Amino acid sequence: MTELTPRPPAHGADAVRTWARGPLRPFRHPQYRPLIGAAAFELLGEGVWVIAVVWQVIALGGGPGALSLAITGYSLGMVATVLVGGVVADRVPQRRILMATATTRMVVLLGVAALALGGGLEIWHLTVGGTVLGMAVGFYFPAYSALLPSIVESDDLLAANGVEGFLRPTLQHAGGPALGSVVVAFASPAWALLLVAVCQLGCLLTLLLLRPVPLRRDPASLGGHPVRGALADLRIGLRYMVTTPWFLATLLFACLMLLLVIGPMDVLIPFVVKEGGGDATGHAWILAAYGAGSALASLGMSMLRMPRRYLTVMNLMWGVGCLPLVVVGFTSSVPLIAVALFVVGVLISAPMVIWGTLLQRRVPPELLGRASSLDFFVSLLLVPASVAIAGPTAEAVGLREVFLVAAAVPLVVAAVAILWARMPADEIAHPL
Repeated sequence: MTELTPRPPAHGADAVRTWARGPLRPFRHPQYRPLIGAAAFELLGEGVWVIAVVWQVIALGGGPGALSLAITGYSLGMVATVLVGGVVADRVPQRRILMATATTRMVVLLGVAALALGGGLEIWHLTVGGTVLGMAVGFYFPAYSALLPSIVESDDLLAANGVEGFLRPTLQHAGGPALGSVVVAFASPAWALLLVAVCQLGCLLTLLLLRPVPLRRDPASLGGHPVRGALADLRIGLRYMVTTPWFLATLLFACLMLLLVIGPMDVLIPFVVKEGGGDATGHAWILAAYGAGSALASLGMSMLRMPRRYLTVMNLMWGVGCLPLVVVGFTSSVPLIAVALFVVGVLISAPMVIWGTLLQRRVPPELLGRASSLDFFVSLLLVPASVAIAGPTAEAVGLREVFLVAAAVPLVVAAVAILWARMPADEIAHPL
């Protein structure tokens, strides 16, 4: 566990200034600036991709089933590579990994965009291309998570995660979809796909400004046969997960929550909008509302201290945050759905800042890449299934029933996870 040097409490005007400057603290670290800049380009591209792939499938005449197929490839790619990505992130300088993934995504997106612009694109092209993009993300995420504590002081990690949490919804759920919808409306989904490739080029060029950063690991531990060493690293990471109750319980809860929520949000909401007479613009407004809620919550968390009951607060907020999805089951009104998704964004994203900081402060530095990859793998393990079954399930039992289950069940699972892992006692024994 990483220890922090206590800071003296601030009072009066000093406290206000400390609170207001929270999001700016990480920027005093020179290496942080190109890293967060590259993340901004990557997130903007992901936001444009969400709109581009949905409306490209619709332009090709596909329905919910076809969209599920296209999105499932992306999720499967992430799940297939993220464990390997975690091991690699603890063995290879993370800057190299980030540059390799940015290059891969750019090349794939240029190919998909060229097919779309030439009129030769088919659903299977989007599925295969999305799978490769997801595989690249499986390497990107653990490397980014392991690199951040190497360039930002531990005192500033909550603020740094808050800034990233602010940019993610602002660009991925608001700015990117808004930009993508404009391109789709005034040009075509194919041009939006090309724009995603341009964003990846920006990510790559920004990473060139990041100086090499050494691994936070004893070089002697990397010796021996590389394959056997990598497998041993993976076993150590798995042992850490199963013997750390707060970590395991949170991951299992997240796995079930995302199974219930991601498919309906990604696959079904666009068709709810379409059935209500909406188009890509309405879909983008809903994503923007979710992004606005997420951004405000993340920015707010960057100005605060870690909650004393950080495990309990984090898991309960995630459970309560799913409740507003019940609104989507009863209306196709874009404004009402947007309000509901704004609340979901607030209650889902604020604890994400806590979670990222918790990993970086309680997981040993030499294990952080593997812990981040296990977080990604276990929590997203059933996301491909969620996306794949959302359309057929809604067609079989109805949209309302799907969203009722997605809204109600996660809170029950959150309570079970808190009690099973004895989180209240754990967070008192390990204050942050």
